[in-house]
Amino acid sequence: MKTIDARGLSCPEPVILTRNAMTSKEKSYEILVDNVTAKENVSRFASHQGYRVTVTEKDEDYLLRLEK
Repeated sequence: MKTIDARGLSCPEPVILTRNAMTSKEKSYEILVDNVTAKENVSRFASHQGYRVTVTEKDEDYLLRLEK
């Protein structure tokens, strides 16, 4: 499982990092973001790529688990 720390980045950077990571064709990823907009945009992008998205709120951050 590949982990991407996109905290502190504003969109579209978290989506771009996620897209670049997906070139490895792994079955699951963990994405850390720290704002609602990034959470929504990464979730939407991953869903369109065929991933199931699970969001967990940790303190003030969001952990998105993407699974095929």
